[in-house]
Amino acid sequence: MKMTSLRLLLWCFSGVITRNHCLPPIGTQPEQVHISYPGLKNSMLITWSSANETESVVEYGVWGGKLFTHSAKGTESVFVNEGVEQRVMFIHRVLLSNLTPGASYVYHCGSSFGWSDIFFFSALNESDNGRIGDEFMRQIESIAAYTPYMTCPGNHEWVANFSQYRSRFSMPGDTESLWYSWNIGPAHIISFSTEVYFYLEFGLDLLFTQYQWLRSDLEVRMGRNDTTPPAPGLEDLFYQYGVDLELWAHEHTYERLWPVYNYKVLNGSSEEPYVNPKAPVHIITGSAGCREKHDGFIPHPRDWSAFRSSDYGYTRMHVINHTHLYLEQVSDDQYGKVIDKMMLVKEKHGAHAWS
Repeated sequence: MKMTSLRLLLWCFSGVITRNHCLPPIGTQPEQVHISYPGLKNSMLITWSSANETESVVEYGVWGGKLFTHSAKGTESVFVNEGVEQRVMFIHRVLLSNLTPGASYVYHCGSSFGWSDIFFFSALNESDNGRIGDEFMRQIESIAAYTPYMTCPGNHEWVANFSQYRSRFSMPGDTESLWYSWNIGPAHIISFSTEVYFYLEFGLDLLFTQYQWLRSDLEVRMGRNDTTPPAPGLEDLFYQYGVDLELWAHEHTYERLWPVYNYKVLNGSSEEPYVNPKAPVHIITGSAGCREKHDGFIPHPRDWSAFRSSDYGYTRMHVINHTHLYLEQVSDDQYGKVIDKMMLVKEKHGAHAWS
């Protein structure tokens, strides 16, 4: 009798589990939950979707404490999928603020009409005494110990006026690795930082010091006019001195541009745009990074956009000789396939390259 009762109890319990998993999805039930760092100190952004319109709420609390001691409300936006079906989705975003650096939190998202599973995360610890930097340097050792690892600072290095970056890397020159140049074969390569135009809380010294260094190294369209004195831009400077190729990042995508200056496409010819072009060639190559706060491409490319891809990947470049440079983009999403290539031919260099 006891065994029979136990069997009945187990059958009933398993029946509840099976029945719940076989229920049709509820339109207000959260799904596709993911988190990202929004670029705001002591914060985290929770994003999810639902099939029907509903509230956007996150309940959360410190791991090990009382469950869901805090609640935050966010926004909901409508996303209509492309295609004949025009399927409608509702995208929810909730910002969690004033988190304790390094603390772990448990949370769920949704509303009284349906909650997600319970998840957890650790708040970003921006004052970890450099331990994140230690871990990063350990991870790249398998590459950087064998192949020259040339760097330039990005926005993720801004904390304490780029102190971690300045101290950990050793690039050419006496500029704390923030900007530098070197010659390799027939190429003169310049690395510089656009971050000096954004982190003005550290002062204007870096911005103007770098510009003077660039001018000297190469020897101005306005870059910012809300500083005193106005901050010089870079496009005219690079055009004036005949820079051949400019590699950019920050955007976590890949895009190859036609030769362009002052919003005008200046191809070498319609048949061979990269043979003796009349302006610098720009490549955006940030696809090896993550898609955190990924902006995506505008729906209709501008005239100077030749090719673009959001695949994870990396760029390979081969300086063949004084006149020929080959560049190709490799897609990790497509298992190493070369998805774009370019041969840049320049028979003249320097200030007279465009004549």
